[in-house]
Parts: sequence; structure tokens; C-alpha cells
Amino acid sequence: MPNPNNSIPTLGILGGGQLGRMLIQEALNWNIQVHVLDPDKNCPCADIASKFVCGDFRDYETVIEFCKGLDFITIEIEQVNTEALLKLSSEGAQVFPQPELVDMIKDKGLQKQFYTENAIPTSDFRLLNSREELEQLSDDFFPCFQKTRRDGYDGKGVQFLSGRGDISKGFDSPSLVEKAVSIQMEFALIGVGNGLGECSIFPPVEMEFHPGENLVEYLIVPAELTDSQLHEAGTIVRRIFKATQLRGLLAVEFFLSAEGRILVNEMAPRPHNSGHTTIEGNFSSQFAEHLRAVLGWPAGDTSLRCASVMINLLGAEGHSGKAVYEGLSDVLAAPGVYVHLYGKYVTKPYRKMGHITVLGSNRQEARDKADLIRNSIKIVT
Repeated sequence: MPNPNNSIPTLGILGGGQLGRMLIQEALNWNIQVHVLDPDKNCPCADIASKFVCGDFRDYETVIEFCKGLDFITIEIEQVNTEALLKLSSEGAQVFPQPELVDMIKDKGLQKQFYTENAIPTSDFRLLNSREELEQLSDDFFPCFQKTRRDGYDGKGVQFLSGRGDISKGFDSPSLVEKAVSIQMEFALIGVGNGLGECSIFPPVEMEFHPGENLVEYLIVPAELTDSQLHEAGTIVRRIFKATQLRGLLAVEFFLSAEGRILVNEMAPRPHNSGHTTIEGNFSSQFAEHLRAVLGWPAGDTSLRCASVMINLLGAEGHSGKAVYEGLSDVLAAPGVYVHLYGKYVTKPYRKMGHITVLGSNRQEARDKADLIRNSIKIVT
């Protein structure tokens, strides 16, 4: 198994978005050669990868060909051809996270079944195949959220159904419906596993969402959880790692219900938006820890340096075209503020264009600074 004292490996990433870009930025510190496969020739990774291949990561033959000669293979998006990755893994390729786990997690219905089978608390749900089955739901299951089983992300593939009158706008495809939960907080824990059922966990991250677009607007660290709530959530994450033997990073999103119940919402087997504050706010970032786990290197220190708040930089409503960052110079002049742009040169409403991390001596100071910074920058055309 390679280690930092031996020859530096070549890593392949399926997906060339901003998560892959930040993985590459971390990998450069260790001279790791990173090859990237993505269908968009202008994706965020295209201009910084050691080798970029423009191709479809959902296509079996394309993935097989891309992975030839790579020492390790990972993902930055779940919607990849797992059949190809399973074939490669069966032939001895070092593919992490394990393809069978990616296959399960990218199907929200299989995710929910996994929770049920492993006594992991989650909201009440039903699996459906059509709008006709949606119409057969009992009245007491509303209000609920309907989610497509595959390919939904960042608010896409999600529909809120307040009552039977909303059924006509529901998805007529394989989906799951979750009974709406009254929540007081959404938070996330990111764990990193060594493939043996053991994991270390980053401190909790509280999430605040844009009211109209279901996109994370703020990440706040540390989350305001009691010791018992944090212990319960951490126990759930460790249970997941024990059940899956996952090697790599896993982001687990939670609801804290109005009644104080901790419920798993979703999980993702890769670096995640909820972990961006770790770049400056923690001793080791989520990207460094994912690389360490995938390559079989020793784990780093996931503890906090200080409190932090992340602001998602989203394209302004009504603006589509070449991006202009109004107020960027003012933000760059502020102390304890770090700007990350994702290499996307064209903006559109609510597109993720980058993020800003604000550090503070405590949670409230970081939050107050973030409120000022958020109003100082706007992405227009």
C-alpha cells in the first residue's frame, strides 16, 4: 500500500466540478498526479488537473478506458457508472469509496432501506414508482417531500407537496416520499473511514438554507448541539461506517426535530459542501482527509482551529452570462476572510460560483462578520 515515503501515486477522479478542483488543490501539496474525467471541457478541474479527459463518466467503456494505469480511483459526484467501477474493483483496482456503496447511496430509495435495515433513525417514508401511486397515499401522510430516487441534488429533483392538491405537480417516476418533519436545525457530520469500520469525525456543522432555492446559504461551525445530541449523532455515523466498511469520506446530513429527535436526512460518500469550512477552520481539511483515506495514508487532525462561517457565493437572480464579482476587493481586504472561486466563468441565477469562509474567535463573532461580508459581494453580468 503506497505511503508518503514511497513513489507518489496517480489518482483518477470521476467528475470535474468544484469538489474535484479542491481535491486537486490539496493533492498538489503532496505532488500527487491527478487525472480527471468530465463531460464538460470547461469544468472547474479542466485547467488544473495533471491530465484532463473530456468524456462521460456515466458511460461504461469511457470509465474503463480512463482508469487504465491509475493507482487509485475516486469520485466527486455519485452519478457515475458504478458497473464499470465494480468491474475494475473486481480486477484489483483500488477504487474508493467502494463502488457497491456508491451504487447504494446514489439511489435515495436504497439509502432509506439501508437506514431501516441498520436501525438508523430517519423520517417516515414510502417508495413509489409513479404519480398514480402518489395519488394512493393516505391523507395523513401529507405534507411531505417527494424526491427522485436518482440524480437529484442542490434542490433539483425535490418537490414539496403540502396536500393532495399538489399531487399534479409531483414526479411521475421512481421516487420516495418523506413525511415532513418539523425541525429546529439541520446539521451535518463528516466522517472519514479507513475501510475497516473505524472512522474519525469532524466537528458538527449547522446549515442555513436559502428560503427559495433549497440551497445552503450559510454553514456555521460549531453547530449548537448539546453534548448528548452530538454523542448520539456521532454514534449514528460510526454505526454507518461499521455497517459499510467505507474507505474515504462520508457526509451525513441530519435533522434535529422540534421534539428533539435526531434523524438522518441523506448521506454522500465524497467531499461535500458542508465541509468547506474545514479548509481554514480545521487543522486538516475534508479534502486532505479524503485523499489520505483513499491512498491509505495516516489520518490527520480533524479538530477545529477556530469558529467559522461559510457563505455560498450564488449567481444573482436575473443575471446570466460572463460573471462579474461586485465588491470582491472589499471582501479581500477584510481580515480573517478567505475567498474560493470555482473556476466557473459564466454565471446564472443561484449557480454555485464559489464560497467565502469567515473565521472568528467564537461563533457569534464569525456570524456577525459573515452577515457584513454577505452583503458586500454580488455576482452579476
